[in-house]
Amino acid sequence: MATPDHLFNLRNNFYLGAYQAAITAGDVTNLSPDDVIERDTFVHRSYIASGQSAFVIQEIDSSAPTPLQAVKLLALYFSSPDNKESAIASLKEWLSDPAIGNNATLRLIAGTIFLHEQDFNEALKYTNAGGTMELHALNVQIFIKMHRSDYAERQLRVMQQIDEDHTLTQLANAWLDLAVGGSKIQEAYLIFQDLSERYQSTSLLLNGKAVCCMHMGNFDEAETLLVEALNKDARDPETLANLVVCCLHLGKPSSKSFSQLKLSHPEHVLVKRVSAAEESFDRALQSFS
Repeated sequence: MATPDHLFNLRNNFYLGAYQAAITAGDVTNLSPDDVIERDTFVHRSYIASGQSAFVIQEIDSSAPTPLQAVKLLALYFSSPDNKESAIASLKEWLSDPAIGNNATLRLIAGTIFLHEQDFNEALKYTNAGGTMELHALNVQIFIKMHRSDYAERQLRVMQQIDEDHTLTQLANAWLDLAVGGSKIQEAYLIFQDLSERYQSTSLLLNGKAVCCMHMGNFDEAETLLVEALNKDARDPETLANLVVCCLHLGKPSSKSFSQLKLSHPEHVLVKRVSAAEESFDRALQSFS
C-alpha cells in the first residue's frame, strides 16, 4: 500500500502560486526527517514568493541542511539588488563543492537565479540533467525563454511520461502552448481554466488566462481577469505588467499600474524596457536641440 503524501497540498499550492495556502498547508506533523526538510524548503520558498525574503534570511541559520541554505541564498538574491553579486558568488562556490553540488534543490535554486539573470546557458548547466519534476519544468521555462520550443517540447514529453496529470506537467504544457501560439493558445487557456476549477483560482492562473485572452484579441476579458488577480495580490509584478499592456491595447490609462510596478519591482523587464526607451527618446531630443 502506498504511503500517503503528506506534502501534496503544500507542493501543489506552491506550484499554483497560492503561497499563503502553501504556508498554511505546511502545518503538518509526524513527518520523516527528509519530509521535514522538504516541507521547510517549500514553506520558505512560499515566503520568498510572497515578498518576505527578510524573514527567510532571519529564520534559516548556518546549521541548516543544504536545501535550506540554498533557499536562503535565493532569499538573499531577491532581498536587494546590492545582495545579488554575493549571493551568486556563494552559489557558484557551493555548486563547485563535490559534496553538495549535485543537490537537487541547490541546482533548482541555481537555475532559478541564472534564469532571472538571463544567463540561460549557465542555468542549464545545473538544471539540464533533470531529476525532479520541478527541474524539468524549469528546463521548459528556460528553453521557452531561449525561443527553443523544440527542446521545451522534449522536456514536456519527459514530464508526461513520468506523470501526465501532475500540476507542473499541466502548467508546462500551457506555457509551451502559449509560446507556440496560434491554435495552441485556446488549449493553454483550457489548461489554466481546468486547474482553476480543480484547485483554486490564483493570481498565476488568472494571469495565464489573461495572457491567452490578449493573444486572442479579447482584451476586455483579459482586463477583467487581471483586475481579479490584482484583488488577490495588489503587488504581483506579472499582474501589473500585463495590466499595463492590456490597458494600452484598450486605450485606457496605464500610468497607475506602471507606477506601482516601477515602485515595487524596479528590476522588472517591462520597467527596464520603458526606461531604456525613455533614455533613447531623450537622447534623440537632445540631438535636435
